[in-house]
Amino acid sequence: MSVLQSRPALRWLVPTGAALAILGGGAAVGTFASAAEPNLPERSAAQLLVDLQTARLDGLSGTVIKRADLGLPSLPGIGGRGSAELTSLVSGTHTLRVWHAGPDQTRVALLGTLGETDVIRNGKDVWIWDSQANKAEHATLDGSGPTTRPDHLPITPQEAAEQALAAVDPSTEVSVGRSASIAGRDAYELVLEPRDATSLVGQITIAIDAAEHVPLRFQVVPEGTSKPAFEVAFTQVDFERPDPAQFVFNPPPGAVVTEATRPEGRPALPTGLERPTVVGSGWTSVLVAKVPQLAGTAGAETDGAEAELLRGLLGGLPEVSGEWGSGRLVTGKLFSALLTDDGRVFVGAVKPERLYEVAQSTR
Repeated sequence: MSVLQSRPALRWLVPTGAALAILGGGAAVGTFASAAEPNLPERSAAQLLVDLQTARLDGLSGTVIKRADLGLPSLPGIGGRGSAELTSLVSGTHTLRVWHAGPDQTRVALLGTLGETDVIRNGKDVWIWDSQANKAEHATLDGSGPTTRPDHLPITPQEAAEQALAAVDPSTEVSVGRSASIAGRDAYELVLEPRDATSLVGQITIAIDAAEHVPLRFQVVPEGTSKPAFEVAFTQVDFERPDPAQFVFNPPPGAVVTEATRPEGRPALPTGLERPTVVGSGWTSVLVAKVPQLAGTAGAETDGAEAELLRGLLGGLPEVSGEWGSGRLVTGKLFSALLTDDGRVFVGAVKPERLYEVAQSTR
């Protein structure tokens, strides 16, 4: 299948959707590259784009390292080395094993210190297996749309690259970087840089296998630095089709199994919430959502345990205000989030000034 089968024409876009999914990764440039650069035939950026678009991936297995360093505050149950919980992928360093034999046969194993969590798709059957807790969730896909994992985070360089390679427009400068050796394989490097100064992204680099044309490493470097705040890369990779047995899961004796219906389309939103919208395009697009539960939580007039929890979380964030209103601001290396007192949320891979602009225009 084509690595970019859902994108018949490559267009560049690294806006909110990719930025939110990219909440993970971080390591020094060259972590998975050898010191000596391979001597590869010259290829232009346009040729590398064609390589990505026409690559065929019939099978793959390997080991992936994923690192996160976004400067996020410590939250219970999130992040940290050695955790096998899917939510931990938003920060810290993690090792995963991956197997791919087509869109309906995939397996990802998040390896932890005391166990692992596997997400397995075999046809319409999806299993999520927690070895430490000895419990599994099984779902049967209903065929209504594309499949997504419950973590919604890119697991392999291919997934991360597909989220970034969404739209080409004049806002992006595309060039060829240095060649590298990744997981023992020669690779070209494609470099994407936003031209808009309000973006927090300095550059994105994609290391592309010289023979198979498949991404081997994906990095996001914040503006003004040389150290990625996102990196997902193979440390070992094999392009042979995995054994079908890798996608067959039978719960072990004593395991607690729950059944669930996991539709392949977009999940239903909780009562009272509206589906988020995107304002703008490209690198400086902003995700806008209305969250009624946030309205009034900054003050003591809101009652209830949920409001108390929200007040505690929001109370430690910097207060900001302007013509758009007032609220709290969360900033990281690759994102900014504005939570207004009237229950609106604005998130993007942009500087806070861009969020204030959107908040004012959408009042």
